[in-house]
Amino acid sequence: MKNTTALYKRYRFPAEIIQYTVWLYHRFNLSHRDIEDLLAERGVIVTHESIRLWCNKFGTVYARQLKNRHQGYGDTFFLDEVFVKIRGKQMYLWRAVDQDGEVVDILLQARRDGKAAKRFFKRFLKKCRNEPRKIVTDKLKSYGVAQRELVPDAIHDTSQYANNRAELSHQPTRVRERGMRRFKSIDQAQRFLDVHAAVYNLFNLARHLISADNYRNLRQGAFASWKRVVAA
Repeated sequence: MKNTTALYKRYRFPAEIIQYTVWLYHRFNLSHRDIEDLLAERGVIVTHESIRLWCNKFGTVYARQLKNRHQGYGDTFFLDEVFVKIRGKQMYLWRAVDQDGEVVDILLQARRDGKAAKRFFKRFLKKCRNEPRKIVTDKLKSYGVAQRELVPDAIHDTSQYANNRAELSHQPTRVRERGMRRFKSIDQAQRFLDVHAAVYNLFNLARHLISADNYRNLRQGAFASWKRVVAA
């Protein structure tokens, strides 16, 4: 309780409103101004600039708690990189997901050479509790360089269509990027993507694969986990 009180000290609004606001922003494709209107409809008058500051500060805190409480990933990882333009500069967004669609890591880098691939491998491997059994990528040679040096015992699959899971995992990010009218800076993009991935993993419940009752139970569990995280 002391930690929670200290975290929200000097904020005019109750912690519950800040927590709900941050959840709305990272769970749905809403702008800060959209959330300002949603809160206003409920009688909560707060500026979109305050909402932006809340999301920047508290989103990072919540994401860290979610990652600390994560139960772990699988043993097969799908890796891919896409182009992202930030202030006219071409960047590469590297992403790793496991066989269940959980986002393991995201990293923005200026290059996609062997050095960049090894940097990304080292990052996402730190988050895996076990040595990967299999790595699935496209035919970019940089992946082979990193795999041979860092996880030589893992199977490296580069066959056609095998990496569709990683390619499809970029779609939620692309939707948010368009809604935000592109990322404004590398730091802003990396911060947002880290938080968005953590929240996405919590509510990634494979709704299309399970019954409605099972989905509702899992959703209640996700809500309970979120409440524990933001109260920590």
